Amino acid sequence: MAPRRNHAGKHAVNKILSAGLLLAALAASPLALSPLVAQPAASFNRDPAAVRAGTYVLDSDHGKITWTVDHFGLSRYSGQLTEVRGELTLDPAALERSSLRVTIPMGKGGTLHEGLDHHLRGADFFDVERHPEARFVSTRIERTGERTARITGDLTLRGVTRPVSFEAVFNAAGVHPVSQRYTIGFDGRATLQRSQFGVDYVIPAVSDTVELHLEGEFQIVE
Repeated sequence: MAPRRNHAGKHAVNKILSAGLLLAALAASPLALSPLVAQPAASFNRDPAAVRAGTYVLDSDHGKITWTVDHFGLSRYSGQLTEVRGELTLDPAALERSSLRVTIPMGKGGTLHEGLDHHLRGADFFDVERHPEARFVSTRIERTGERTARITGDLTLRGVTRPVSFEAVFNAAGVHPVSQRYTIGFDGRATLQRSQFGVDYVIPAVSDTVELHLEGEFQIVE
């Protein structure tokens, strides 16, 4: 009588061999040779001294403000303001001669929670009906490091104007591969006390301190 073939064993061996070939292919791929971290495109330069001087406008599709507050000490809650408009006049060789103007539509963006977004647009918070926009106009820009600067200016929110400073970080600059326009990218961080702008609803259950993360890509005006 002929011996019975062990089909289950053969199938298991084939699975092991297939898995081994897959692992070998992944190990040889470019993804395995470098970490999965964001890197500037080849056409971008991270040297601030190489940035072109001129007037830039914010690409509103890639400009936003993320705000974060403390919620009852239980969690941190965030939302975004989008469709931000801005104009930057930049002189990398003499940064103190640079300037920034930003307009923020307070009814745009949100928290992905319809009920909360409606409340935020009301009189307890942004009061969008009476104050549809906030504005920031720089009064001073000073270099603080090789790729960092402190930008100080006047923020007008809900009809109240107060001085605000934020720390800006230069990310990269170069010709954008999609738009084909010379573009520079920045991140920024700031904190403010919302009560100073008349937004004092349920403090301290929701924190007075608001943390801001600013992101923007500016395109040169040719």
